[in-house]
Amino acid sequence: MHKHSFTGGDAMSLRSSTTRGTITRATLAKDIRLEWRSKDALNSMLFFSLLVVVIFSFSFDPLAEESRRIAGGLVWVAFLFAAVVALNQTWARELRNQVLDAYRVSPAPPNGLFMAKALGNFLFVSLLEALMTPLFIIFYNLRALGPAWQLIPIALLGTWALVVNGTFFAAISLRTRSRELMLPLLLFPISIPAVLGMVAGTTAILTGENSAHFWIVLLLTYDVVFTTACLALFEKVLDAE
Repeated sequence: MHKHSFTGGDAMSLRSSTTRGTITRATLAKDIRLEWRSKDALNSMLFFSLLVVVIFSFSFDPLAEESRRIAGGLVWVAFLFAAVVALNQTWARELRNQVLDAYRVSPAPPNGLFMAKALGNFLFVSLLEALMTPLFIIFYNLRALGPAWQLIPIALLGTWALVVNGTFFAAISLRTRSRELMLPLLLFPISIPAVLGMVAGTTAILTGENSAHFWIVLLLTYDVVFTTACLALFEKVLDAE
């Protein structure tokens, strides 16, 4: 029987992991509480999404088959631009209250802060999608001809793809003069593969003509790669502020 010793490195790793989890939970709870009180991001996203739904519904009246082919693009374009509204506000409170300056000089791991912000944005955008999806279904008379349950992984993986990169690039553009313009300029090009997967996967399920399995795997791979990259690079972004 071999006895494994608990080394100093193991203790430091465990302590760092515990600290990261504590910071993530505390920051996430704080962001949810502040958003619940102000509802700034949610109101802005809802207004923008409602505007897209109403304008497109009055602009044309497609047949059921045409609706299934174009709805994937309309839905995700609306969610993408609405998400940018929330992402632009991700770090604004921390910048105003000098939280980032305090965080930079503290021994706390930066990844805990980043994950809290990304998870908060994920919850806010997911809530928007849950509220707006019934309206899209009603306005465009949508019915999935393929396996409708596959829309859930596409929505979850696609939303995470948007918010993890959006949270990262929002931190990069935080101190630029026109951060509202800089964020979409950075986010949209790198999100093209994810947006393609979301639109094509949603269309495949709505029309029932093709399998969405490839697009789900693409989104999962994209999420793993870019989440790892953002976590690895965020400390440098925070120190460069």
